[in-house]
Amino acid sequence: MDPRRNPFTPGAGSQPPELAGRDELIERIAIYIDRIAMGRQARSVILYGVRGVGKTVLLGKVRAEAEARGIFSVRVEAPEDRSLPALLAGPLRATLLKLDRLESAKTGAKRALKALASFAKLKVSYQDVEVAIDLAPEPGLADSGDLELDLTDLFAAVGEAARERGTAVVIYMDEIQYIREQELAAFISAMHATAQANLPLTMVGAGLPQLLAQMGRAKSYSERLFEFHEVSRLNPGAAANAITLPIEREDEEIEPAAVRAIVEATQGYPYYIQEFSKHAWDLAFCSPITLQDVANATVTAVAELDASFFRVRFDRLTPTEKRYMRAMAELGEGSHRSGDIADMLGKQVTQLAPIRNSLIKKGMLYSPAHGDTAFTVPMFDAFMKRIMPAWP
Repeated sequence: MDPRRNPFTPGAGSQPPELAGRDELIERIAIYIDRIAMGRQARSVILYGVRGVGKTVLLGKVRAEAEARGIFSVRVEAPEDRSLPALLAGPLRATLLKLDRLESAKTGAKRALKALASFAKLKVSYQDVEVAIDLAPEPGLADSGDLELDLTDLFAAVGEAARERGTAVVIYMDEIQYIREQELAAFISAMHATAQANLPLTMVGAGLPQLLAQMGRAKSYSERLFEFHEVSRLNPGAAANAITLPIEREDEEIEPAAVRAIVEATQGYPYYIQEFSKHAWDLAFCSPITLQDVANATVTAVAELDASFFRVRFDRLTPTEKRYMRAMAELGEGSHRSGDIADMLGKQVTQLAPIRNSLIKKGMLYSPAHGDTAFTVPMFDAFMKRIMPAWP
């Protein structure tokens, strides 16, 4: 069928044509944000889950809808090699400048910009902070040199600026698991102080499953400050809707057996649904898309995933890390006891602990329970067997 009309959109954070199965969660987050904007209490939200479940897509959807309601956004993605001050400075500056340009703005946005100028100037230990503020810093405001205290001052000033405008500011932070634990503790403390002051500043964040333990270690009260929502794969009905509805909107059809085959092959993971459905559309000669079309598409979709989605993560690994993950793959899908992995490699658990910790830090593995280890990328076990077929 015509690839120009293909509705499916595999890609990192790309909005799918049908965001199936997430309406209730999206509405719940929207209520929290609107409560904050109205001056009412609501907890910040953390979305967690493995790769490919659509956490980044959900952040984008919630942000776009909130912006349409007049809510201001601070969009942050945390890579592994940048400090929290560097991540926040630029996006906060852009948001505060928008607040300052509003006709109804008074002095709050300018004071927040002065706080940001102080914050950026004094973060001498963070060499990656680069932001230009035309206003002079305000002495005594976010300039102590203590990250926790200065973030608290900065967030309070941003919240006051938003309240003055009669709106709210939401920090949308993706890949939170890469933030250094000490900086994460300072961030949580500052958000806690902002919530206690009932200021209209909140957060919607996302990260891998290990984020829950990280936030708990950073601040013990995290579970009371944030509401955690697991984002998992779609149930069969929602997965089927994600496939059929975009096709029907194009006035085309797909056989029920073909839909079931895609759902089964992708295990309901939204990213894989987009990838397999895209290839099924492109390979189909005409409507309806058939079971044979899906069988053909499975070959090309898996090849595409191997060359991009899987390979880019595999290439970041050291030889010893690859061997560790290959041993996990040999044990099969699901989580595995550290002792079983050690037995596969002929090592002691203590010998392999540094490798396991490194893989968790890189976002390749997580621990669903004490002593257990699992892939953060669904179906990575099968990929490891394809790319490293020989074992041991």
